[in-house]
Amino acid sequence: MFKNKIFLLSAVFILTAFLCGCGARSVKRLETEKVVDISGRWNDTDSRLVSEEMIKDCLARPWINKFDEKNKKEPVVIVGTIVNRSHEHIDSQLFTKDLEKAFINSAQVKIVASKQEREEVREERTAQQEGLTDEQTIKEFGKETGADFMLEGSINSVKDEIKGKYVILYQVNLELIDLTNNQKTWIGQRKIKKYVKKSKFSL
Repeated sequence: MFKNKIFLLSAVFILTAFLCGCGARSVKRLETEKVVDISGRWNDTDSRLVSEEMIKDCLARPWINKFDEKNKKEPVVIVGTIVNRSHEHIDSQLFTKDLEKAFINSAQVKIVASKQEREEVREERTAQQEGLTDEQTIKEFGKETGADFMLEGSINSVKDEIKGKYVILYQVNLELIDLTNNQKTWIGQRKIKKYVKKSKFSL
């Protein structure tokens, strides 16, 4: 009887220690450019690499030289809606900002604020007219830069899964549209395929 109690107490102690160990958390800081792919889902690395590659391809096409020859200035681009049509939640705003960053860093085009951003800027410009701002620093109405092109697109995915393994394909489609005549001046496509094997102990 006494041995049984000792055995039971030992088992409880070991189980408690195991559960406490499982609940422990370790945090390690990483370089933001380091590639870390834990779940296999779309992540910040995918967003950054896809945006850089697609904008590089976009700016290597004939449309930009034709525009420069005709207008003698850098084209102005606005990044419009990037629709998430994938099977998972993706922060399309993060991808939008990566696209804007890639455009700006190229120094070949100018980027103007999005519809939502312009509303906030206009509110600030309106507030400057209320008599509290130094007249020499007040920004006038009617000086906004109009975009020549709009970039729109979508993020799509297809998932094939069986017995703890799956292959997922992400396909990003982007189109650059001339705002003067609605003509599509560039269409780009980028695919990412991932093979994921789940651990027997994964949740």
